[in-house]
Amino acid sequence: MKRTLAILVAALACLPAMAEEAKPPRNTAELLELTTPEDWRTPDPANLLYLELPKGRVIIELAPEFAPLHAANIRKLVDGRFFDGLAVVRVQDNFVAQWGDPQAGEDNARSYGDAATSLPPEYFRAMIAGEPFTPMPGPDGWAPEGGFVQGFHAARDPATGQIWLPHCYGAVGVGRDLADDSGSGGELYAIIGHAPRTLDRNITVVGRILDGIEHLSALPRGTGPLGFYETPEERTLISSVRFAADLPEDERTNIEVLRTDSDRFRQLIDIRRNRQDDFYHTPAGYLDLCAMNIPVRKPDEEKAP
Repeated sequence: MKRTLAILVAALACLPAMAEEAKPPRNTAELLELTTPEDWRTPDPANLLYLELPKGRVIIELAPEFAPLHAANIRKLVDGRFFDGLAVVRVQDNFVAQWGDPQAGEDNARSYGDAATSLPPEYFRAMIAGEPFTPMPGPDGWAPEGGFVQGFHAARDPATGQIWLPHCYGAVGVGRDLADDSGSGGELYAIIGHAPRTLDRNITVVGRILDGIEHLSALPRGTGPLGFYETPEERTLISSVRFAADLPEDERTNIEVLRTDSDRFRQLIDIRRNRQDDFYHTPAGYLDLCAMNIPVRKPDEEKAP
């Protein structure tokens, strides 16, 4: 009898802890605490670009499944050290930061080497049957369906069978002139302002910034038309651009991205749409596609004392 009573008392003592553990997460931080290693993915080093700027490293994940021609051409440019010593040439407030050759189009422009100087546009690709797609609930406004595929924000139209990468914050696109085939990857830009979705399916998007976007978004705004810098002194020089796969292990950044095809990510979408934090009194019940950030973490920094 005494033993049974002791077990009962012990069980009752555990109830508060069990209730606390079973309590659903109310915000991003609480949900991320519940993730397991299986909820995270390590990006392929062959698709990770390191853009080295004076203030730090910008890490870009390319999406060759969406823009294979441009991704391959960027590889040739990087292998040929095309970007080394070039510059951020344009920063337009609430819009983009753009980098490339300040002498582009002039006689003294840098050679592309073996890379192509122009490519056909890759504004969208065909939907793939059975491809995992995590939808955002509710209307997108810019596409019949918005969601996530292969770790990227995506929009698609089942009627036409098209899927594309939208111009969300941090998206990296290919600069071009008026002609559709005038882009190559030699000029790239990153969205640093409110998502300009009118550009969707009008410019090739090749990937997105995973880390270090502040090294671009915090740069001084250009004073020339469209935010271009008017003097060489205003520009930010690029030290180098390399693929992570081409660097020794100790020079790479250990980085992980929450899987967009995971149950935890779907749960996070619901948390962000229906905020239950103490600060919020009226949950919106809606979230724009580009406002749904994909969490990124650097395990080595989290383990540091």
